[in-house]
Amino acid sequence: MSIYRIAHLSDPHLPPPPGAFGWKDVFTKRLLSRIAWRKKRKVHRPEVLAALVADLKAAAPDHVVISGDLTNFASPTEISAARKWLESLGEPTNFTVSPGNHDALAGKGGHERFAVWAPWLGDTGESHFPQVRVRGPVAIFNLCSAVPTAPHLATGRLGAEQLGKLDAALADPAYAGLFRLVVLHHPPHEGAVSKRKSLDDRHALREVLQRRGADLVLHGHAHEALLGALSGPDGATIPVLGVPSASARPNRHGPARWNAIEIEPRATGGFDARIVARGIETDGGGLGELGRFSLSDAAAQRG
Repeated sequence: MSIYRIAHLSDPHLPPPPGAFGWKDVFTKRLLSRIAWRKKRKVHRPEVLAALVADLKAAAPDHVVISGDLTNFASPTEISAARKWLESLGEPTNFTVSPGNHDALAGKGGHERFAVWAPWLGDTGESHFPQVRVRGPVAIFNLCSAVPTAPHLATGRLGAEQLGKLDAALADPAYAGLFRLVVLHHPPHEGAVSKRKSLDDRHALREVLQRRGADLVLHGHAHEALLGALSGPDGATIPVLGVPSASARPNRHGPARWNAIEIEPRATGGFDARIVARGIETDGGGLGELGRFSLSDAAAQRG
């Protein structure tokens, strides 16, 4: 049986284009982010992101998941510039984007702010969530945890409506027998980030996943390589996988990395999944393979 390969990268933090910050933004949370960017731009480097994307393209995955924070200030100029970057990657149908907290930093709430990214959010041409895309043997449940927050907070929230729709989608027989992949920006498990950066309704999300199950959860936000586990139905373990920023040079969180997720159907039913981590090597050896492991074995040790 053939292997289906999904690439996962996150938090590219694209350089703000000219006009991304205006005088009106002085009175919003964007001012704090602009001040912070003076330091962060030394970490988030466009040449690092370009090298990582080139490495990813050379691997020719079947689908690519980007779990948020394409922008820094969430200004309309940045959102539009991020679309141009997405267009440079390839056909939208081959990429799924889950927005991050920086993509909703300030301004009006609501998912309509991401309408310009609609072709990358799902197959409906709309900006609502959740969206479900079936690619090969995989059903991708794309969530949005990005909401505007108060200064000095980077929390996320899914909301009751989105969680209810996710519950129904995971229970839909149309996706039975597929590898069910859940994507969001904020990590759903405890200890991954501090309280001021956490997912407010993570407990409600975990209740849905424990009731309905999933094969893997992907996230960003923490800027670290993380492997966690959640409880699934009947004592099963759901692995949770996060990656560092795709544009980060070596720093205290970890340099740029992307994960290749190799999904192989078993003849007896179910799937085997292997992770191949690629990114900047800490010994200065450039960009290459950092390791590989079986997802089920790793999750069992974490569960």
